[in-house]
Amino acid sequence: MASSTPPPHCSLTTAKPYQNHTFHHHQQNLPNHHQHRQGHQHWNSRKLTPRNAAKTAPAPTTTTAANPSFPSLSSPSPSKSELSADFSGRRSTRFISKMHFGRPKNAVASRHTSTAEEILHQAIRHSGDDRFMDGILLNFERKLCGTDDYTFLLRELGNRGEYSIAMKCFEFAVRRERKRNEQGKLASAMISVLGRLGKVDLAKKVFDTAVAEGYGNTVYAYSALISAYAKSGFCDEAIKVFETMKSYGLKPNLVTYNALIDACGKGGADFNRASLIFDEMLRNRVNPDRITFNSLLAVCGGAGLWETAQNLFDEMVYRGIEQDIYTHNTLLDAACNGGHMDVAFDIMSQMPTKNILPNEVTYSILIRGCAKVGRLDKALSLFDEMKLAGINLDRVSYNTLLSIYASLGRFEEALCVANDMESMGIKKDIVTYNALLDGFGKQGKYDKVKELFQKLKVEHLSPNLLTYSTLISVYSKGGLYREAIEVYKEFKQKGLKADVVFYSKLIDALCKKGLVESSALLLDEMTEKGIQPNVVTYNSIINAFGQSATRECPDGITESQVEFSPSMVLRDAIQSKSEYENDDRIVKILEELDADNSCLSEKDNRGGQEILCVLGVFQKMHDLRIKPNVVTFSAILNACSHCTSFEEASMLLEELRLFDNQVYGVAHGLLMGQRESVWMQALSLFDEVNQMDSSTASAFYNALTDMLWHFGQRQGAQLVVLEGKQRNVWENTWSASCLDLHLMSSGAARAMVHAWLLNIRSIVFEGHELPNLLSILTGWGKHSKVVGDGTLKRAIETLLAGLGAPFQVAQCNIGRFTSTGALVTAWLRESVTLQVLILQDDTTQTQTSLLPIPL
Repeated sequence: MASSTPPPHCSLTTAKPYQNHTFHHHQQNLPNHHQHRQGHQHWNSRKLTPRNAAKTAPAPTTTTAANPSFPSLSSPSPSKSELSADFSGRRSTRFISKMHFGRPKNAVASRHTSTAEEILHQAIRHSGDDRFMDGILLNFERKLCGTDDYTFLLRELGNRGEYSIAMKCFEFAVRRERKRNEQGKLASAMISVLGRLGKVDLAKKVFDTAVAEGYGNTVYAYSALISAYAKSGFCDEAIKVFETMKSYGLKPNLVTYNALIDACGKGGADFNRASLIFDEMLRNRVNPDRITFNSLLAVCGGAGLWETAQNLFDEMVYRGIEQDIYTHNTLLDAACNGGHMDVAFDIMSQMPTKNILPNEVTYSILIRGCAKVGRLDKALSLFDEMKLAGINLDRVSYNTLLSIYASLGRFEEALCVANDMESMGIKKDIVTYNALLDGFGKQGKYDKVKELFQKLKVEHLSPNLLTYSTLISVYSKGGLYREAIEVYKEFKQKGLKADVVFYSKLIDALCKKGLVESSALLLDEMTEKGIQPNVVTYNSIINAFGQSATRECPDGITESQVEFSPSMVLRDAIQSKSEYENDDRIVKILEELDADNSCLSEKDNRGGQEILCVLGVFQKMHDLRIKPNVVTFSAILNACSHCTSFEEASMLLEELRLFDNQVYGVAHGLLMGQRESVWMQALSLFDEVNQMDSSTASAFYNALTDMLWHFGQRQGAQLVVLEGKQRNVWENTWSASCLDLHLMSSGAARAMVHAWLLNIRSIVFEGHELPNLLSILTGWGKHSKVVGDGTLKRAIETLLAGLGAPFQVAQCNIGRFTSTGALVTAWLRESVTLQVLILQDDTTQTQTSLLPIPL
């Protein structure tokens, strides 16, 4: 049996050593009124739910103890496979910051004079023209009360977005101020204002000038610059400033550490980085406050680290730190991004008992979470609940609702939402249009996509990086490469720079067309430009391997008859120069795909080239220490089920062993027919998978079953699907009258058909009558090139015919096979039926090539 603990030298899913920090040495600093508390758990003491328990994770605890031991901010035990699904798509920092909405603000005693307010009013009257500011300040200079008045003006002008006028005011004030410490206060205030407005480059210039002139080398100025970088998501830059600050002998304070942790959350850094900063903070005896923990929770939220977020929440309770609406909203965000929607609803239901009422941000988080896991009906019902609670929809809520309708293809309702937004005084923004472009694009409404793109320009909205990446992805997936090229050229003309999301979307679009090698070329370009791919990028390429079958070209020409392949053309193209010198790979790939769109297969050169390409992708993941997730494992298993030989599958499974020995142990054992020896380990693995959302869990079961079925382990495949049925991985899979397969893969569905027919056979032989009508649902292949000719439907139709089962395609529903209870009963009573229904393993392939025994 395979060990459940991956070898430390090669595992990427095991908790890192620096995650295991303790809090024992801080207990003496805690308030005395906590010392009587009993029963507080370890941060990592929560166990995964037992096999037959409900799928939801436990709600956060609120009890505390006298002698707590918090050994790790990262709760999953290293002996388990860390299978959290990847829900960490980059989000706008505006959404994260918006979770602060409704949080009580500290009242700051204002010491400014009425003169400062008069100057503010006059400055606002001249909004947009900063030439008048010097004159206004000169007129009132003698009445101004020093730094307090100037900082008031800077803050209020910043709140109104008047950064250029604020800069004029700052320059005027600094020239007249003689005291260095007062100049330093002004510089810190100006840097903070610019940081809030996203003017990071300008904030850095103010800081550099202040340092050069001798009044900027302060903790406050450095902290303000770190905060400015944090608000724009520039984590690396914030950390560099932090290290420079310490090199000058300046001691970071609570504001500094909070800003740095905030930078980790908004900059997409992993929790380990934030954890190291938190450790240093505690070592330097800087006591964390609510903002510290809220920022840590935000990091967990972005990464979907639900259990770690629970632990932080409990630690806040233990330390006596008050939790506000932002704390709960961020905890909700972590639960939703981890796929734990039932727990998220429990958290919201507990909020009123703590005198914290859910607000529009609370609902937006839950709605977005429901939409992400496919619970769209529940998401829509939450909007009705918001209205009943008297909570007005904000821009985020409207955009989310619009996105849901668009993704469902309910375009009239989506456009009604957009109109309703405007009637409520909320103008459509670029996020609104991005959602519409994505929704219409996924439904193949390309004319509407073009119309919307032109309309947003007419409304003087500037397309952003997501707009262009969405359009290029939509057009590429639809084979409209010429349109994708034109959008890309416009993107370059705007001076925008591609980021990880841009490349990931384009790579995913190419992968959906089966262009594995082309995608790998773009992966190389990303790393050459210093853009680190994330796990989602790699998953797309792995999942694309072996997915597309050869299709015919016009006039009956097959792919094998074409003298050159896209990969050959692309290699030549990459060697040539282009007018887009730095980006010729993207341009040339799209140009060659456009040129060959009429004939060449959507697949790159198959065979050894492709698998070597995928193995190279694995190597890059190891080199860059990219941590795989359950989607990665599902993609590897899925790729195995499309391998043409067992030797190819062995190479892929070896990569799985290096990534996670527990998952490999189960897959290897079942593939080799060692069901009895590995089944307890398999159940433990399934416990972890069931902690995830239903779509991620079902994808894993589907991939594992397909691999087993593909290599002849039919009994093992059936064992896995029946376990999945018992755990409700596929909801409402079967009844006595109906078998619903539309969420299952081909292998899983075929194994399930055998099991279901055996089940209703037992009903017959127990003397019971079958229902008048029996149905097997496969769906009608709406995503297939030929409607009604889906892969799953064809597989089940072939299986039923091979079994001799008396099912036919229903006339009223091409995605349903039906038969009468009487016909099926008669067939089940035939003597040969039982023999064909009981699955037998075909181990011919697996016996010829043995896989390495797991460690």
